[in-house]
Amino acid sequence: PSAASPFGPKWHPHQDQNAVHVDSPPTIPTLTTSYAHGTSSKSLLFSTVGGSLQASAERFPDREAVVFLQEGVRKTFSQLQQDVDQAAAGLLALGLKRGDRLGMWGPNTYAWVLFQFASAKAGIILVSVNPAYQVQELEFALRKVGCNAIVCPTQFKTQKYCDMLRQICPEMDTASPGSVKSARLPDLHTVIVTDSRQPGMYHLEDVMQAGSSQHMQQLEELQKKLSFDDPINIQFTSGTTGNPKGATLSHHNIVNNAYFIGMRLGYDWRSPVRVCLPVPMYHCFGSVGGGIVMATHGITLVSPSTGYDGRANLAAMESERCTFVYGTPTMYIDMLGQPDLAKFDLSSVEGGVMAGSPCPPEIVKKVISTMGIKELVIGYGTTENSPVSFCGFPTDNLERKSETVGCITNHLEAKVVDPGSGQLMPLGISGELMIRGYCVMLEYWGDVTKTDECITKGRWYKTGDIASLDKYGFCRIEGRIKDMIIRGGENIYPAEIEQFLHTHPKVQEAQVIGIKDELMGEEVCACLKLKAGQDCSAEDVKAYCKGKIAHFKIPRYVTFVKDYPLTVSGKIQKNKLREQTEKFLAL
Repeated sequence: PSAASPFGPKWHPHQDQNAVHVDSPPTIPTLTTSYAHGTSSKSLLFSTVGGSLQASAERFPDREAVVFLQEGVRKTFSQLQQDVDQAAAGLLALGLKRGDRLGMWGPNTYAWVLFQFASAKAGIILVSVNPAYQVQELEFALRKVGCNAIVCPTQFKTQKYCDMLRQICPEMDTASPGSVKSARLPDLHTVIVTDSRQPGMYHLEDVMQAGSSQHMQQLEELQKKLSFDDPINIQFTSGTTGNPKGATLSHHNIVNNAYFIGMRLGYDWRSPVRVCLPVPMYHCFGSVGGGIVMATHGITLVSPSTGYDGRANLAAMESERCTFVYGTPTMYIDMLGQPDLAKFDLSSVEGGVMAGSPCPPEIVKKVISTMGIKELVIGYGTTENSPVSFCGFPTDNLERKSETVGCITNHLEAKVVDPGSGQLMPLGISGELMIRGYCVMLEYWGDVTKTDECITKGRWYKTGDIASLDKYGFCRIEGRIKDMIIRGGENIYPAEIEQFLHTHPKVQEAQVIGIKDELMGEEVCACLKLKAGQDCSAEDVKAYCKGKIAHFKIPRYVTFVKDYPLTVSGKIQKNKLREQTEKFLAL
């Protein structure tokens, strides 16, 4: 007989309690409490953003990297790399230096991806500026992080970018390009316009031609000095409440997140991978899940249109033979609602990612059955976590796909605690979800107080989400702590009622909010968008709920809307919806 194990008879190397091995879908239940650690045989990467793209350009020089259909732009990895080096040398030639901030302000265009990688290569911090910002919001964001340069188109749809910049910096009209001195934006000296010549501003072409061989040399030298822990991206979180905060992410944050998202989706063994990318680049889902994943895994990004267009997505998936598609739930609902959906050939599409806001189970099921996207997964995360912390496996069963946000990802830790005491909750019981690991942002730029409010001394990031974990490391999100409705002392999670209302045959989309009430404190209100040509009354909806959900969850008020107030990343602004509804109900 072999000698007894020094760890005693119970010890077995594969029975790590609370470690979930996530290189493949976990089959052994290991969690005993609400703490999970995603262990992995793949180590963390130590490359920079620039280094990741370089490696793919060397491995797949002739593979398509990006396709921008509306602009008619197609670039292979070697062409993209050449443009990126040229633009990066150009930025150095214009006097920008490592650690400076460059704002990218505009819709999804080739210039966005170009400057995402050119800035990173030059060690310049990319500031993702929301393309729908108006003058006041723009000025706040650029001042907050001390932007030294900004890149934008002349205008897009109703957004007149150059005019808005002139409103903040009238000095531009008389300045020479690169020498702007602005009273309201003291750090700003350089404005680059992608598509026209304007007084006081450079044209994109100027940047592409500014770099000499000496600047190229300088760029090469710089690569040795860049550290993977340097900040490289500031993402403004879609302040649905208060002023936007600048989540500051490092190379290490986003390169690893992108790498492990790609691994979870099987991008390391699928070939070719062509991703239809309708989500905005200025948002983490687009810039990391799209741009950085393209660099780390050598996949092809297909941008169907400059601004969101559901029909263009379907056309792009067909014409470009896309194998994956990304979108928020709202985008998938929109695609499902296209009257001629059945005409499009989506046979090339194997999988997809739905993320960005809570995903109603009915919609997940419809995308799988109607659009035939069998390997759809739900991703969950937050800008402050670079962004993904939970993600499904493409082969998960339908229940897991529709009811959970997937499994903890590689190298991350998650725990669920009592929001009041911070104590660990028993397995399966809801509380506040917290995340620790390589993905936690460096800080909110220039805001120690706000940073300390959400990152504990132990480096746990407080998500503000109510969630529960199961014994396999899969997570259910019940809703936001601040969206929770408290009706006469009962805690009600809007997401649960929204999911139920999505099963109503006439309802296209449902949003549930708390409305102030003298007696109860708050009352439940459902704001519904009906399917085209359908008619429905508040009474019908209440009757549908009766006997199927607890009486206190049945909406006291039901309103019918054509649209919801959205942030630019397509998230519903519940606080605005609440104000509008209270006004409409005259409460």
